[in-house]
Amino acid sequence: MTAPDFAIETIDLCKTYHAAGNMPEKLALDKINLKVPRGSIFGLLGPNGAGKSTFINILAGLVTKSSGKVNIWGLDIDTNPRSSRSAIGVVNQEIAMDPFFTPLQALNFQAGYYGVPKEQRRILEILQAVGLDDKKDAYVRQLSGGMKRRLMVAKALVHNPPVLILDEPTAGVDVELRRSLWSYVRELNEMGTTIILTTHYLEEAEELCNEIAIINDGRVLTQEPKQQLLGRLDKRVLSITPREPVTQIPDSLAGLDASISADGTILIKFRTAETGIGRLLEQVREAGIGISDLATSQPSLEDVFVAMTSRAA
Repeated sequence: MTAPDFAIETIDLCKTYHAAGNMPEKLALDKINLKVPRGSIFGLLGPNGAGKSTFINILAGLVTKSSGKVNIWGLDIDTNPRSSRSAIGVVNQEIAMDPFFTPLQALNFQAGYYGVPKEQRRILEILQAVGLDDKKDAYVRQLSGGMKRRLMVAKALVHNPPVLILDEPTAGVDVELRRSLWSYVRELNEMGTTIILTTHYLEEAEELCNEIAIINDGRVLTQEPKQQLLGRLDKRVLSITPREPVTQIPDSLAGLDASISADGTILIKFRTAETGIGRLLEQVREAGIGISDLATSQPSLEDVFVAMTSRAA
């Protein structure tokens, strides 16, 4: 089968949880239209309760959609349920596995569930890739939390899916594991695997992802390339290190959004549509401030995320 243009495509995807007990009816997904480019590292971001887990569970076959269409690797989940779900591997945020299995046994069972012939299984290779080859015969209950997280990734990869979904994969793990996991994710992506990432660590998404969608209250607020998304906020900060210490902002700069940080750096917030850096530097010099060093910074993904979700709320 020819590889599709989109690893995941949803059209007007809706999910309503019916009222139960004291819980009222809940519209979790409201006409979600997303196209995840093949070969991308795609960030699916949103606050708690935005609908991310419902979206992933529909892809994984754990939740039944109310309406709409979902294609996984070009396969409709309604007409090709088994083939479409074999095209994805899902790493859930909850660690769930039999504590009395060894990693070797757990991966063999997982491969068997997907019908992977024994001669085609790459279990030792995958365990080595996630740093668990020396623990292959230990019981899962003997593994640390970080090792169990790695094993979850290995299980998702055992049937060699073209799409890997990582749902909060670094929640509660240490810095070393986080770095090693992201290094491996990049390697997978370079080999052609499409990665879909949900995370509350927005600096991770900013560093890793090349395309990002933000959802809130079950609706897509935006989907666009990361750099285009970061450019949505026309705000910059000019940081100036003065040659001589400055204790207060001169009156001639009072019209600017300027402040002095604890280390003596002058911070000037500005919009590029309203003024340029050259004009700001000219004003600083006219105020009698010598410049030793300067730098500019643009809004982070967190700034954009907060602005968009706050505005939507």
